[in-house]
Amino acid sequence: MSRPAKWRKSSFSGNGEDNHCVELLPVDGKIKLRESDTPADILTTTPGPLGTFIRAVKAGALDHLGR
Repeated sequence: MSRPAKWRKSSFSGNGEDNHCVELLPVDGKIKLRESDTPADILTTTPGPLGTFIRAVKAGALDHLGR
């Protein structure tokens, strides 16, 4: 019997009901992403593009998009 999927969220998110965050789930070499407050909306990517996206966010390369 297989176990249900276990979504992972950042430890920076806290544990309260109002601590919404992005959750990740590795599945068959791919990574699924969802926002915890809208869990039915799921994006799927692979580790390479996700790593590139995370590095860009950390470097501030996408900050202009929020203005």
